[in-house]
Amino acid sequence: MASRSGPAVPVFDPVEQPYEVDASLPAVPVVRLTPEGIQERFARDSVLWTPEVTDESRTQTGRVALLRPASVLIPIVLRAGGPTMLLTLRTSHLHDHAGQVAFPGGRADPGDVDAVDTALREAEEEVGLIRDDVHILGNLPDYFTITGYRVTPVVGLIHPPFDLHLDSFEVAEAFEVPLQFLMDPSNHRLHKVDVPGGPVRSYYSMPYGRFFIWGATAGMIRNFYHFLRAPH
Repeated sequence: MASRSGPAVPVFDPVEQPYEVDASLPAVPVVRLTPEGIQERFARDSVLWTPEVTDESRTQTGRVALLRPASVLIPIVLRAGGPTMLLTLRTSHLHDHAGQVAFPGGRADPGDVDAVDTALREAEEEVGLIRDDVHILGNLPDYFTITGYRVTPVVGLIHPPFDLHLDSFEVAEAFEVPLQFLMDPSNHRLHKVDVPGGPVRSYYSMPYGRFFIWGATAGMIRNFYHFLRAPH
């Protein structure tokens, strides 16, 4: 979802805001983080769960018809030591979300067949991930962004080895985070900040090493957590 008109200036520093962690929530059981466990979740139509509606999404609920369709790929890499999630760090000169952690993805093109086609095309363009290397499992509920997109998160499994070729304009680097880390809510921080001229805004973050995962990306990861931990 790159724009070439120069970076937008954030109204607050997301890293420095106070946060809390909900210690009452359980981590997703390891058995559900296996390829078989993840596929089994998507195969069940009867999974009952409720996505979290973040402040970012809530601001857009009254204008859904005006939002631009987009998709991201949530790539689960099946490493021998345990599955990981592939993420990217956006370059610092982009207009939207410059320098932030994101999933491969972007806005829908007229020639795209559906949301899955958009996610696979964008992933190939941004990081060189060949679509035939991705086993699509399904979609999570759409996520509405404050920048005016209706984003469909598409979840897919990737079997190594695979080669990445990054689009240097959009992607500074690609990296992987253990899925077990991301599916443990003790690593989810809920921040609250007073935005000048507006209401209090809340958002999630999941810092990992030198990477600060937050905003829409963290919100979609949070919903993936709720989906995987939901009872049968």
